[in-house]
Amino acid sequence: MHVVRRTRRIPGPVLVLLGCLPALTAVLALFLSARGVEHAVAVHPDGRDRPVAAAAAQQRLAPHRAARPRIVPRSVWLDSTARRTQPPPRYDDRVTAVFIHHTDSPNGYDCADAPRIIRYLYTGQTGARHWDDIGYNFLVDRCGTIYEGRAGGVERPVTGAHTQGFNHRTAGIAALGTFTAGVPVPRAMTDAIAALAAWKLGLADIDPRAHVRLVSSNGLSRYQAGTTVTLPAVAGHNDGFMTTCPGAALTARLPQIREKAARLQGRTVSP
Repeated sequence: MHVVRRTRRIPGPVLVLLGCLPALTAVLALFLSARGVEHAVAVHPDGRDRPVAAAAAQQRLAPHRAARPRIVPRSVWLDSTARRTQPPPRYDDRVTAVFIHHTDSPNGYDCADAPRIIRYLYTGQTGARHWDDIGYNFLVDRCGTIYEGRAGGVERPVTGAHTQGFNHRTAGIAALGTFTAGVPVPRAMTDAIAALAAWKLGLADIDPRAHVRLVSSNGLSRYQAGTTVTLPAVAGHNDGFMTTCPGAALTARLPQIREKAARLQGRTVSP
């Protein structure tokens, strides 16, 4: 007979470390910690503790999983400007591609000001544009800090509002700044984007260097609604929509981002 050993409530700061766990294990740990349990192990009749096998089973289902990078929660940048009533998030079954954007905002900011910049973007999108939330699922500053964007849970396949026609089964990652031709793209930023893409695509065992099939849901994209198209798993905004975003400089870095993301997933890197 198996029993579950319970220990003391986990300290608040330690919860941050849960982001380093595989997704399924993290969800289990968060659930248990909410009930005053630090962790659970199966205690066998022979008296030896053995880890719960859920993580191993998940690894077999998606063998090329990357570690989850540290993601700053939206509560850090959201304040009294937030909508009083936030509509419930919408979800897809999984994320098979990520779209890279730039925010077309100034580059010379102090990274400590990133929350204020994201708040400004949120206010513009929910105010002037009347969106229900910020459109991007994630935002990355020039120091490589990753911020949670759209509500719904970073672990889950939240339907965003970032790439018209291709918001389903995708995640939007926005680089804070403007990266037109000739503008330097910080290495810390591209490394963070690669780590985020590796983790998010790894949940569905998608190779960041691959191409995936997506269906356009809006004729205002590059493709008529209902058209099935093949796009890079790590795509630029301009792959799905008629725009110069994410800028020529950041677009030129996408091949390196794909290769680094594949390496973080433990895949053989192209020669």
